[in-house]
Amino acid sequence: MRPPLRLSQGGLKRPIAETPILILGLAGLSMHHGALGAIRSVGRLGVPVFLAHGSRRAPIDRSRYCCGSLVLAQEHGDTGTLESLLQFGAEHRGAILLAVDDAGAMFVDDHGGALAEVFLLPHQPSGLARALADKREMHRLCLEHDVPTPDVACPESEADALEYAAGAAYPVVVKRIDASLPMDSPTPNVLLARNREELLTAYHMMASHQVPNVMLQEYIPETPQANWMFNGYFDERSRCRLAFTGQKLRQAPPDAGATTLGVCRPNPLLARTTERFMQAVGYRGILDADYRLDPRDGRYKLLDVNPRIGSSFRLFVADDGMDVLRAMYLDLTEQAPPTRAEPRDGRRWVVEPQDLQSSLTYLRQGNLTPRRWLGSLRHVDETAWWARDDPGPLFALLAFLSVSRLRGYVRSARKGIRLRRAYARAASAGARG
Repeated sequence: MRPPLRLSQGGLKRPIAETPILILGLAGLSMHHGALGAIRSVGRLGVPVFLAHGSRRAPIDRSRYCCGSLVLAQEHGDTGTLESLLQFGAEHRGAILLAVDDAGAMFVDDHGGALAEVFLLPHQPSGLARALADKREMHRLCLEHDVPTPDVACPESEADALEYAAGAAYPVVVKRIDASLPMDSPTPNVLLARNREELLTAYHMMASHQVPNVMLQEYIPETPQANWMFNGYFDERSRCRLAFTGQKLRQAPPDAGATTLGVCRPNPLLARTTERFMQAVGYRGILDADYRLDPRDGRYKLLDVNPRIGSSFRLFVADDGMDVLRAMYLDLTEQAPPTRAEPRDGRRWVVEPQDLQSSLTYLRQGNLTPRRWLGSLRHVDETAWWARDDPGPLFALLAFLSVSRLRGYVRSARKGIRLRRAYARAASAGARG
């Protein structure tokens, strides 16, 4: 007999009157503004939204639109996580399962057959989501389907990395090939190496004990307005039912990171390229992709594909309020999804804490002035954390960051005390000697 689900109630407690959504975040949801955007997007329509993650409390749990949090039994590996999800699905049969990070998307891809028995899911070709999220396989698919993308190298050993570093044209983008693989310590998925030492340091940080997991990617020179995004939803026949494009105005880290300030802009060429690529591989569901315009040849080159909802999806909202999550919800519940919705050209969206941090970096680099910074925030339509009708998550986030910083100070102080004691013992031993 299965034990009862560990489901903690939070926010509004409403009966399950509509098809619910379970948001899955295996990498943790403490700072996940994309998951918060998903809660609010459909929660405001009256859809019951639940969270599934490994921690007992995260700031987004405080959303008034969150009906409860399922604490996954991750201590038992994939088996425990799958059991927890299947039990929730059995008790809320017909719920939609939404992965919001790479680890969650890979998990759903690996266990899609079992999960589809109790959840509503886009029927993805087996292994496709993993292939698109895997940086090496994504590069191969780009070459196969004539989609422009930067040149890459995937070292199989430290010797290969040393050989590449000796003759590389710097800077070089260093990426984890499979971001879902476990790491010994927190490690960024993307770093920019400006010299041999930085490249080798990044390689050692990202190297996996299981398989070679580092990609060295050609750096495309960054110019103003060079970073572009695609956000779309593809139905069961791989037809694009909703498509948006936009630009990254700021990102964290500045050289190669997630959007902290973005603007919605039409780019028909980018949309056509992505739609053609996804139709060719048979993709279904929500897609998030990053491009960079290469000033050397004038082509948009695909950098990353996320076979899941992106953390910046609330930048892309149509005039009628439609976004990719709402489109998927309508489609999976057999309501009429939009054929095409007009995007709001010029719509701006910002992630407050991360954008403040990235803006300080831009200011130090001389790429931003205080006046331009203030001007960039003048026409923001939506913020990732603050919402007048749902202030709880922002206050919880500030408390979370304050506690995390305090813990950091305590750890630093303890480390300093240990070092001073070690130096004192060494000095005492030297004096005796």
